Amino acid sequence: MSGPANFDEMHEPDGTVRAPYREYARWLDEQDPGWARRKGFEAESVFRRTGITFNLYGGEEAEERLIPFDMVPRILSSSEWRRLSRGIEQRVRAINAFIHDLYHRQEIVRAGRLPEELLRHNAAWLPQMVGLKPPGGVYTHILGIDLVRTGPDEFLVLEDNARTPSGVSYMMENRETMMGMFPELFTRVNVQPVSNYPRRLAKSLAACAPECAGDKPAVAVLTPGHYNSAYFEHAFLADQMGAELVEGGDLRVVDGRVQMRTTRGFRPVDVLYRRIDDAFLDPMSFQPDSVLGVPGLMDAYRAGRITIANAPGTGVADDKAIYSFIPEIVEFYTGERPLLPNVETWRCADPESLKYVLDNLEELVVKEVHGSGGYGMLIGPTASKRDIRQFRAKLEAHPENYIAQPTLALSTCPVFTNKGLAPRHVDLRPFVLVSPQGVEIVPGGLTRVAMKKGSLVVNSSQGGGTKDTWVLSE
Repeated sequence: MSGPANFDEMHEPDGTVRAPYREYARWLDEQDPGWARRKGFEAESVFRRTGITFNLYGGEEAEERLIPFDMVPRILSSSEWRRLSRGIEQRVRAINAFIHDLYHRQEIVRAGRLPEELLRHNAAWLPQMVGLKPPGGVYTHILGIDLVRTGPDEFLVLEDNARTPSGVSYMMENRETMMGMFPELFTRVNVQPVSNYPRRLAKSLAACAPECAGDKPAVAVLTPGHYNSAYFEHAFLADQMGAELVEGGDLRVVDGRVQMRTTRGFRPVDVLYRRIDDAFLDPMSFQPDSVLGVPGLMDAYRAGRITIANAPGTGVADDKAIYSFIPEIVEFYTGERPLLPNVETWRCADPESLKYVLDNLEELVVKEVHGSGGYGMLIGPTASKRDIRQFRAKLEAHPENYIAQPTLALSTCPVFTNKGLAPRHVDLRPFVLVSPQGVEIVPGGLTRVAMKKGSLVVNSSQGGGTKDTWVLSE
């Protein structure tokens, strides 16, 4: 999708540079013609040397790839960021209250504001969490809120990531790469830092430790292992936080406490930042054949002897059918109107919505309710007649598995191409930390960019890349 409807974040319609980009544009004009190509090669070698890759699944074997990195930063003014932050904090507080309610009195269901069948048929809703209140009352310790922009003041939430949001390591490495390659640029443009994220994460997680923890709670990152597509990030965060990186086999429950193997024997873990799915956490409570988790983990959790971040069962808030109710959820738990609106969404389980979607498939984006990563979706305007025909059959057979949204005119940012700067569509994933001490939002986040001309799909698994995201200081 392209044309005059797209808002360009760097340039006004008349070609002049928007205020947040002016100093950057002046600096860019001073560079020589061969600069972009030289620096592009340099950035790629940095990423290769650091090992910043992801696994692309779909063929017979997983393929390891570099995520394309573009050197033009995505820049937000301090006033734009303040407005976004208020909306994100409101949404995150509502989501945490919502998850607590779902596992306790379900007041929102009793009030008729959320259909009970959305929980009854939802695999992410865990009966094992009913009546359980995690230490500090926090369910969603780390969130990623996916935002899109359609105009100067129009930001919309595309998706909530409340289970195990990923990508923060790319945010940090993008910044480190930019500062290493263009140190003089950061003396001219006053950009808010993101490098303190691991310290803030460690502090936030420690603040959620159970009462049995000592003065210095022990934090560990639970990874499925080095074959996982996000293993680089697991190892990166553990190292940066000064936390232990552990696999299920390194942990066991001793005297009611989860303990990790060390060179000095087993030591208690107070906070487990898990990067594995709910089903694999504890073979005694969930999937019996899981070798990734810890037998007895949920018993220790129920006894209040360990914090699991994020709490099991938070994935219910990632559900795209639940997403469509977030405006009502925000109002119900905060008494306020949402500061950040949702994208208009049709729930295909509703017969009238389904009819509208089937009649307008060529114009809509259709997504699986439990889907992620850009897989299993239809983008009507770019789909073939065969794709549309196949999706129509899927919708008619299982409408409850799908939602549909309009094809938005996503904002664009320039990227470097062989022919110079060219606009490409972007989204933004800010990262949010929640603890009993409050909500913290990292000033920036991960900007994902559709590297192909006209493409609206920004996921790395579908060929998307990333940019450094700058939030300007006052």
